[in-house]
Formats: sequence, C-alpha cells, structure tokens
Amino acid sequence: MTVTSVPTLTLNNGVTMPALGYGVYQTPPDETIAATLTALRAGYRHIDTAAAYGNEREVGEAIHRSGLDRSDLFVETKVWISDYGYDETLHAFDKGAGKLGLEQIDLLILHQPLPARFDLTLEAYRALEALLADGKVRAIGVSNFMPDHLDRLLASATVVPAVNQIEVHPYFRQPAVLAADAEHGICSQAWSPIGGITFYRDGRHTSTLDDPTLRAIGDAHGRTAAQVMLRWHLQQGRSAIPKSITPHRISENIDVTDFTLTDTELASIDALDTGVRGGPEPDAITLENFGIAIPEA
Repeated sequence: MTVTSVPTLTLNNGVTMPALGYGVYQTPPDETIAATLTALRAGYRHIDTAAAYGNEREVGEAIHRSGLDRSDLFVETKVWISDYGYDETLHAFDKGAGKLGLEQIDLLILHQPLPARFDLTLEAYRALEALLADGKVRAIGVSNFMPDHLDRLLASATVVPAVNQIEVHPYFRQPAVLAADAEHGICSQAWSPIGGITFYRDGRHTSTLDDPTLRAIGDAHGRTAAQVMLRWHLQQGRSAIPKSITPHRISENIDVTDFTLTDTELASIDALDTGVRGGPEPDAITLENFGIAIPEA
C-alpha cells in the first residue's frame, strides 16, 4: 500500500494538525481496529473519533498495534452532551483518554452546542480550557456550532476554539458558518465532507458521488468525485474527515495532494450548494432527545 503524506494546518494556538483526518463515525467497534490500521498504513496521521461513537477503545487499540510514535499522530475526540458541566466534562476527558489509552489528547471538542442548556455548554467549555491549561489536551474546539452559538460561547470563553467541526460538502456549504469561523480564526473542519449517501432522500438529490458536475471535474483530472470534493476542501483551507471502511477507498481519499482544481472548478462546486442540511439541526439537540450514557473507561 502506498503511503501518502498529508498537508498540515496551523491552528490558532500554533499547534499543527494534518488537514485530512480519518473518521470512524458509524464504524462498528468490531470493524474499527482493522479499518483504523488500514488508514494509518495508508498515511493518515489524524484520527477523529467521539465518545458517542462507542469506538474510542478500538481506535486506541489500533494506535497501539500500529507501532507508530505517539508524536507522529494527531488524535481528536469529542465530549457528548450527556457529559456537559464542568466536573462532568473533566471526567469525560478521563473516560476518553482511558479508552484511547492516551495520557494526552491532541484535540478535544464539544460535540454539540446544546442550545436549551447553554449554561452546561459553557461549563463544559470551561473544563476544556482547564484541560488545555493543564496540558492534558493540546487544542480545544467545538462541533456543530452555528454563528449565534459561537457568539454566545465567545462572550464568556477565555480561549477561542481552535476548530469547529461542521457538516460541509458541495450540497451543503454553510457559508455563514465558514465566514464566522474565519472571522474568529477558527479552523473549519468538515464532517461528511463528501456528502454521505444517506442524505437527500427527498428525491431532489442522490449521492454527491453521482453528481455530473463533480464527475466531469474528476474526469478532467483523472480522479473520482470523492477525490475532487476532498481537494475542494483542502484548497479552500478546511480540514476534512472522510470516513470509509473499504481499503481502496481509504487509500483513494488520502490521495488528493498531487492535483489542483482551477478557480472555475472551485466556483462550480460551490454553486452546487442546496442549503439543505443532511444531519440534525443543531438547535434540535436536547438532552431529552439525544442524551445517552457514556460508559466508563
């Protein structure tokens, strides 16, 4: 398997992060070790998991089995809403680090803004700031935060988030969120960066992988639509977290550093935006509807 080198992004606190990460959302625990090892062998050095995914332990096992130096890896995980609150979030770090088998996490982020209990969100973020000050994490951030959520957070935070991980792909660009992140010096990180085949069941769109514009651009470069989308993210300065458990796709998704999209091609991809979200509305996330107990380490 060919190992690909990935460009890095420098976060607002000076920490460098591989721009492409390997995501394990919805990867069953019994498949996570093999898939993550495949990704590491292909050249991924940034792994993105979350407490709510239920596979942090398996990611940690894959890291252990890989034999790679810890300093060569960038590990990102997320605190679920059930563990928001100052003491609760400090303990969430212990649970996540324990499952991962790590003393330090490179990037720890809040998984959702929890608008109905934003007081808990603020306390959780205050705990992230404490973990950062203590050196237990190298960078902190948020996920699925809309501009108003960022404004509310920044009104009391002492550390600007390094990353905001949000749904971004050609069919849902979220330009207002990208602009807000840029205004505050926050790195936008795309989850579902190639659209996700489960989205757009209303019939207006099928998979982005079948989009004629993306396929035509891919044909012009001898690349797949997925590679075109990932290149689009990188050229626009975003981090992206593609997910696959298929070995050839894992390798394909990281092989996006040796071609360049033209300004016209980038604009044509931008123009595919439908404004239709594939994931849940951030304001719809509540403890009553989405709260789940996160097991101990």
